Amino acid sequence: MNFQQYIKEIGRGAEGSRDLDQERARQLYGAMLDGAVPDLELGALLLGLRVKGESLDEMLGFLAAIDERTHQLPMPHGRVRPVVLPTYNGGRKEANLTPLLALLLQGFGVPVLVHGLLEDFGRVTSAQVFRELGVMPQTTPTQTQAVLAEKGLAFVPLSVLCPGLHDLLALRDRMGVRNSAHSLVKLFDPFRGGAVLVAAATHPAFVDLMRNTLLACGQHGLLLRGTEGEPFANPKRRPCLEYIREGAAEVLFEAEHESLRTLPKLPDSNDAPTTAKWIQRVLDKQIPLPKPIANQLACLLLASGYAEDFNQAKAIVAVESTGLAIGREPLECTP
Repeated sequence: MNFQQYIKEIGRGAEGSRDLDQERARQLYGAMLDGAVPDLELGALLLGLRVKGESLDEMLGFLAAIDERTHQLPMPHGRVRPVVLPTYNGGRKEANLTPLLALLLQGFGVPVLVHGLLEDFGRVTSAQVFRELGVMPQTTPTQTQAVLAEKGLAFVPLSVLCPGLHDLLALRDRMGVRNSAHSLVKLFDPFRGGAVLVAAATHPAFVDLMRNTLLACGQHGLLLRGTEGEPFANPKRRPCLEYIREGAAEVLFEAEHESLRTLPKLPDSNDAPTTAKWIQRVLDKQIPLPKPIANQLACLLLASGYAEDFNQAKAIVAVESTGLAIGREPLECTP
């Protein structure tokens, strides 16, 4: 593969560079995932893409290469559509409540796969909060599948699902800046398009590209502006919650913009033990679930097929609040 030619095309800056077509993007990213690109050329390609910005065709080609190299998981049998929560940003100033959303869905019988990093120095990862709550990371795809079938919730490190993508993500520590992998980890589905993917945009400018990518892939998804990049709705002010399905996008909840009258009761600190204790108190109904997360939960009950329509989904969440719905049989959903 002529990497110099690729660099000439994508490395001429925001004005002079050219986008790759989908097939060439797939071939290039496949080589990057396989570790077949020399370090010098790899750095040039990653920085070229960062400066230029990824096109839709490039994102689709990159995701195709990832799909070919990801340990795929079978759809849970006889259950509602699983929800995938990519967790890669962690909590920097705010408490990381991705585990809360996962545990709420698990309580309703919705299968939940969370994938991400074990550690991210300077940030509180979902893995760290999960550990405090007794949810341990899985070490193999087979183990992940078994735990998901048995418990309805599994956390798996990216290194288990797609080692090559994990290696590209880890280059941030060496290069000092993010690369395309930081966006792609939020857009791939280990269930080959059968899951509901909660896609959290880190920056407003990336929302359109994420939406178009999900639509082009035919992916079921819930698109939102993430809380510090994490896939849960900001508990202080709800972001726009957009349901992607069957080639169409529908806003289920508009973003809140008005000033807050009262602040929700949130953890006093964002460290893992404090966050976990607060999450457990919410699950035990000792403190109320913040309304924006309740709204997101309703969206995911609809998207997963647990609820037959949106009004039912909202009513279930309103009645049961943190509603673990013990004993309720979920509706079946054919992917």
